[in-house]
Amino acid sequence: MELAAIMNESESIKDWIIDIRRELHRFPELMYEEHRTNALVREKLDELGIEYEFPIAETGVLASIGNGEGPCIALRADMDALPIHETADVDFKSEVDGKMHACGHDCHTAMLLGAAKILSGKEIQGTVKFLFQPAEEGGAGGQKMTNEGALDDPEVERIFGLHVWPRMPTGQVGSRAGSFLAAASFMDIEVRGVGGHAASPHFCTDPVLASSRIIDSLQSIVSRETDPLESAVVSVTAVNGGDAHNVIPESVAIKGTVRSLTMEGLRRLQTRVSEICELVGQANGCEVDVAFPGNDYPPTYNDPGTWDFAKGVAETLIGAENVNELPPVMGGEDFAFYTQKTNGCFVVLGVNNPDKGCVHNVHTPQFKVDEDALPLGAALHVSFALESLNE
Repeated sequence: MELAAIMNESESIKDWIIDIRRELHRFPELMYEEHRTNALVREKLDELGIEYEFPIAETGVLASIGNGEGPCIALRADMDALPIHETADVDFKSEVDGKMHACGHDCHTAMLLGAAKILSGKEIQGTVKFLFQPAEEGGAGGQKMTNEGALDDPEVERIFGLHVWPRMPTGQVGSRAGSFLAAASFMDIEVRGVGGHAASPHFCTDPVLASSRIIDSLQSIVSRETDPLESAVVSVTAVNGGDAHNVIPESVAIKGTVRSLTMEGLRRLQTRVSEICELVGQANGCEVDVAFPGNDYPPTYNDPGTWDFAKGVAETLIGAENVNELPPVMGGEDFAFYTQKTNGCFVVLGVNNPDKGCVHNVHTPQFKVDEDALPLGAALHVSFALESLNE
């Protein structure tokens, strides 16, 4: 099938894709709570006559089409939202206080359903799997999908993922070969001292002062211990301790994240955070506990050959001038768990449009998406799958 025809077919179902996206946007669900979301996904798959496995990875859906006589290609979308209260000016604003699709996963799910709708009407020589994945935002849903066999039986030879990208204009796409997104880890630090009256600090062991020195010292890991040509992040994002003007608290809680483009780099950062916290705490008379909770995400690695392929498909679809080679980004993505097991490529889709107010970054309450990009996303999914099967 000509790629131009795929683009035209995707444009013809634009309203269908957008309606799904807006329904999902109005009712966001956090990781492993995507019950209403997966019900809508399964409803649309039933309407299309596409078979699926449910549940997988607790709240995920694994669908597939094709005759099974040939290679297997996978397409992935994540479904979970974030604990952010939406302030964006849209008619379909979140109806759930404190929850919002602030990372575009509603768009990802709608685009993949659009691809499923287009592919459901075609003869597929081989197999196309549709991975509707839960818990990308810290829950390692991609790891669970992989562990529960989403890439097996038949074995997936290539997997593709798309992510809306507010740093790039609508109508453009981009990615790169090799490590595109970072290995990422959360950190929790508890600094414990001896609390007391703020008028008598000499009777206390101040965890606030110790915490400030720890935070200051942590910044030297990147600025003074890391090769300037190596990417690394140590960010403190929350500090909580005490609630009175005249009381030195007994403890302070610090939260943050560490990131690197390699797992080796991530482990080095974690080690140095632990060492610095312990030694600075001792120097200030405090006990310090350091933990890296949740799941360490590996770097998202694009197989060079698969990116070359995807880039060629995208250039044919929208023109070489609209396909960008991007630098690495220090955000994390659990698409990385799939590319640890098979060749894959993670591509970003521009949704920036100042005329529509679509200028804010992901993970912010003002985040908005230019929905004109959604048919292109669906067409890319379809094109990646069909062209891979035709190779």
